[in-house]
Amino acid sequence: MKLRVGYELDYEFPQPTPIILVLNVHHSRVSDLQAPDHVVTSPSVRMSGYRDGFGNWCNRLVAPTGAMRLRSDSLVLDSGLPDPTVPEATQISVENLPEEALVFLLASRFCDCDQMLDLAWTHVGNGETGWARVQAISTSCISTLPSTMHTLA
Repeated sequence: MKLRVGYELDYEFPQPTPIILVLNVHHSRVSDLQAPDHVVTSPSVRMSGYRDGFGNWCNRLVAPTGAMRLRSDSLVLDSGLPDPTVPEATQISVENLPEEALVFLLASRFCDCDQMLDLAWTHVGNGETGWARVQAISTSCISTLPSTMHTLA
């Protein structure tokens, strides 16, 4: 099946503002793209790209003062099959995680982690651990996240 992916984001900048965009399809799915997922800006600005430490494609630009639109539109080929499930997956305590996994525990610079932490514990903190918690996050938190994020802003 073909899935249409894209976005149209409108911003108003009070001054020239450096931005790093992480909006492209993950590198593991690039071969499934039917058209490039280029970021298009209006007005047009110079962009440079690089891969971050997680393998994500990043676009770097300086947004000019005033209105700016970012958009992309592409098609991705997909089998339509659900993601694999691992119901027997268990939760590993932090002290037993391998060192290479610890970088994923670092706080985000892009959201207020203290408020998000409270939200996460409210939604799934008292439930089961392991695969059951993964499912609780994907089914309950994700569906309420956009409205919750608005109230946290």
